[in-house]
Amino acid sequence: MELFKIFLAAVFVKNIVFIRFLALCSFVGMTSDVKKSTGMGWAVLFVTVIATAATYPLYKLVLAPYNLGFLQTLLFILVIASLVQLVEFYLKKSAPALYSAMGVYLPLITTNCAILAVTLDVIAADYTFIQSMVYSIGVAISYMLAMVLFAGLRERIDIAPIPKYLKGTPILFIAAALLALAFGGFAGMI
Repeated sequence: MELFKIFLAAVFVKNIVFIRFLALCSFVGMTSDVKKSTGMGWAVLFVTVIATAATYPLYKLVLAPYNLGFLQTLLFILVIASLVQLVEFYLKKSAPALYSAMGVYLPLITTNCAILAVTLDVIAADYTFIQSMVYSIGVAISYMLAMVLFAGLRERIDIAPIPKYLKGTPILFIAAALLALAFGGFAGMI
């Protein structure tokens, strides 16, 4: 039951985009199409889970015992950057259309603060390895959920009769704010 609570909290209560306001660059840039949003969500899911699986033991077995916690952020970013390179190579070979559609946003996963936040959160919360993995999956799912929801909403906005002064960026920020308010309703859930 504890793992389920961690997962639900990561997806809804502490949604990485709508509640914590992290990963906004890729959120705005990659949500013009549901397919691209889904592809980005899967890439972030992979990198987040593998980064957590790699950084957790690195911290617990090397950094903490030798009082090297001050290197945590630097080493975690290096691990994340390496994993993004692997994803980039894989997508370039196996899904060239998705690779080119992601453009500059794929390398930006390296500096995606959501992934770094997850790796730091699991250490700060003192989760076990299993709890860390569940949390990282939950956060990645919350990112993908936000991306796909907003991409679907943007597709509807494109065909909606919107006043001229709200077209473009203003209506996107209004829609994102309304989604954030909706996710704020989950605050007392867990």
